[in-house]
Amino acid sequence: MSELLTSKKAMELEDQYGAHNYHPIPVVLSKGKGAKVWDVEGKEYFDFLSAYSAVNQGHCHPEIVGALTEQAQKLTLTSRAFYNDALGVYEKYITEYFGYDKILPMNSGAEADETALKLARKWGYLKKGIPENQAKIIVCADNFHGRTITIISMSTDPDAKNDFGPYTPGFITIPYNDLNALRNALEDPHVAAFLVEPIQGEAGVMVPEDGFLKEAYSMCKSANVLFIADEVQTGIARTGKLLACDHEDIRPDVLILGKALSGGVYPISAVLADDDIMLTIKPGEHGSTFGGNPIAARVAVAALEVVRKEKLAERAEKLGQIFRNEIAQIKSERIEKVRGKGLLNAVVIKPKNGKTAWDVCLKMAEKGVLAKPTHDHIIRFAPPLVITETELKQAIQIITDSILSFD
Repeated sequence: MSELLTSKKAMELEDQYGAHNYHPIPVVLSKGKGAKVWDVEGKEYFDFLSAYSAVNQGHCHPEIVGALTEQAQKLTLTSRAFYNDALGVYEKYITEYFGYDKILPMNSGAEADETALKLARKWGYLKKGIPENQAKIIVCADNFHGRTITIISMSTDPDAKNDFGPYTPGFITIPYNDLNALRNALEDPHVAAFLVEPIQGEAGVMVPEDGFLKEAYSMCKSANVLFIADEVQTGIARTGKLLACDHEDIRPDVLILGKALSGGVYPISAVLADDDIMLTIKPGEHGSTFGGNPIAARVAVAALEVVRKEKLAERAEKLGQIFRNEIAQIKSERIEKVRGKGLLNAVVIKPKNGKTAWDVCLKMAEKGVLAKPTHDHIIRFAPPLVITETELKQAIQIITDSILSFD
């Protein structure tokens, strides 16, 4: 059907029949390969969003798609009422890959965050001895962990939170990148965990000061509090290391993964922890019909193999430095700041003459680069990690021309 559709008709259909909970850039994509995508009319674009870092391995990577299609023809779903021949192999692979005792498989990033919250509370009651229903979890202002009721209860974003109450209690919110605030919050004996994004992606690629994560981890250890890293967006090679936490050589007590865990071909997420934490949850206390299904298991192994074989973390580190260096040299008053790690970067755009980051993104799309603004004045740039240096520089030229066109 998509071959018969024009972009205009496709957008009209979504507008008429779909909920209005997104505001997309007005392009209608029908094909992707590597770092590029094509719209229904055949126009080519560089993808600089990567489905919010889900497509780190590139669009339609043949090894990942191959694992998906092969397994889909044999067995798709058993539920966890029975064993299947793919899950245990995946569980062994991923726990050894990241260095943990156990995995709890889920589907979406929000589900994985919810799982981590339940684990933290359960551990707090059974292991730390927090009185029943008194467990607290420290979170950071401007966080983004998903959009379920409990997760938005710890959000400070009015768009995510307003008019969705009543909210789930049990959260202490502190400023991001503020060790003194964390130290004060940790004095509460009922704190079970500190949940943090190593880099706040949705907030505009906010990179904490060097040493923040390491010291925060150390403070949590001293207070007998779990350090939970939400690496759904920052993990799996995006920031120039396998995990963003690896930049400071810390190993989270609970690690949350999603997005690129499937290379963008299937909804897969995971929570990793050691036995002391993971085995506090018993049969019947948590689960998911689709979590750990055979397709997900095969796809995740293939996706992680691609990251290792193609050295995507090293590529992200090298190309990210090129990107930031070249963007910083653009002579435009509109650019306030360039920041990021690896190939997770942001450019802060100064609104001028009524033109905002949205207008810059529309101009880039017109010229052949797709990115999306966050918070009106920030553009996040996160291409697939398989992008070549030549492709990256071609895209940088388009980005440069687009920004300068407003001066």
